[in-house]
Parts: sequence; structure tokens; C-alpha cells
Amino acid sequence: MRFTGTRQYVATGELQMAVNAAISLQKPLLIKGEPGTGKTMLAEQIAESLGLRIIQWHIKSTTRAQQGLYEYDAVSRLRDSQLGDPKVHDIANYIVKGKLWEAFEADEPVVLLIDEIDKADIEFPNDLLLEIDKMEFYVYETRQQVKAQHRPIVIITSNNEKELPDAFLRRCFFHYIKFPDPVTMEKIIAVHFPDIKKELLSQAMDIFFDVRKVPGLKKKPSTSELIDWLKLLLADDIPEEVLRNKDNTSAIPPLYGALLKNEQDVHLLEKLAFMHRAKR
Repeated sequence: MRFTGTRQYVATGELQMAVNAAISLQKPLLIKGEPGTGKTMLAEQIAESLGLRIIQWHIKSTTRAQQGLYEYDAVSRLRDSQLGDPKVHDIANYIVKGKLWEAFEADEPVVLLIDEIDKADIEFPNDLLLEIDKMEFYVYETRQQVKAQHRPIVIITSNNEKELPDAFLRRCFFHYIKFPDPVTMEKIIAVHFPDIKKELLSQAMDIFFDVRKVPGLKKKPSTSELIDWLKLLLADDIPEEVLRNKDNTSAIPPLYGALLKNEQDVHLLEKLAFMHRAKR
């Protein structure tokens, strides 16, 4: 199985090599990069490219590693016992399978996405070391050993909110998705807007990359935000002249709410625009 990208996802040569190396080594692929660079979408496109089913486990701050394996629903069992339900005699009826169990028992290889692992507690990755390494775990309530029938392709994403433990990192193949350069960005945009006018695209790209270069910006606009912005420019039929007439390094771009996500950055660009006008 080799990943070469899809029509919906522009994968650089380095990224393709990383995916295929992780598959060959049978190790989880740990993907880091700025928010909005397509880390989650990568797992979806790997599954589509290889014709595999995807199982997605989206991690929250309250997620525990045990939830990925299974949970014992003691509350439901207590309620059923009070109601005299005969199924209480079999504890297996109250074992709720997690995403890892679902991936392990699949009849064919699947893609398992563990999304934004750095959102969870610092011990979360350590609590999954053995299960991800050995591809098996033990269910104490039913005395059952669950072992993967087919080793899943594991994709783990992180936004670098927390440092991951060294022991966990050793078990992964790592790749950092660099922010797309203008050439790669044009290829990505062509997937979403194949008929966009070259002049409008050129002006919008200049503004977008100039905004990203502004020093002191709290949150740089991402690829997904550029796509949203272009969608609005096209929907409102904004002419390229409106973009061309602005000083891209100083002025606030039209429909800036798609690019800028907090008031500090808006005020920063407004201040730069004011200083630019004052110098004229």
C-alpha cells in the first residue's frame, strides 16, 4: 500500500515519503504542524487513497486513554439489576468498546486517527504505549485478550500544545507539515477553486502572505482560512482592483474576518494602516 495523495489533497513529496515510511515500519505516524494545515484531513485522504475505512478518535481535554480501549458501564448494570433484567448476569453486556477495540477487531486493515493527542492530560500518551506498540490489550472484567487481527495504519495529530513523552515519540514516525509555500498553496487552491481568475488569485495570495509576515501577529491566518476568504471574495464578486489598490503590508483586507480571528490582530493591522497613511 502506497500513498501518493489524492485529487482533494495536495501532498508534498516529503509528506508522501513520511506516510509510506510509517506504513512500511508499521509505526504510528505522528503529524505536527500549524492548525489548519490539513493534519486531520490527511488521515481521511490516506483512507480514501488506499480504499480503507477510517476510524476517528477526536481527543478532548477530558478524554482518558481507557476510553479508547473500553469502558465498563456499571451504572447501567446497577439500573438493570434493580429492574430485574436477566442480562445483568453477563458482565460483557456492559462493556462499551472504544475506538482502538473497534480498529483491532476489524476484518480488514483500517486507518485509525487519534486527533489532537496533545489536548489530553500529559499522561495520556504514556497510557497507550503498550497498546499501540503491541496492538493488544486485556479486558479485566471479562478476562479477554483483544489483539488486532490486522495492524491498523495509525495517524496521530498534534498542535504542539504540550510536549509528548520521549517513550511515546520513540514508537512513532514523525513528520512536521511545513506551511505551504506560494507554489504549493496555488495547487491547493486549484483543488477548491479550479476556475478562479489568475489576477484575483495573485492579489489575494500577496495579501495573505503579507499578513502572515506582519510581526507581532497573535494568530497567523492558515490555509483553511485562506480558502474561506477566497470563497467569500468569489461569493461577493469582489473585483481584483479592490485588492490591488490596497497597500498589502499595511491595510486591512476586505472581509478580514475570515483571516483574522482576534481583536488584537485587527487593531495591529489598523495601527499599521494608520501609520502608513500618516507617512504619506
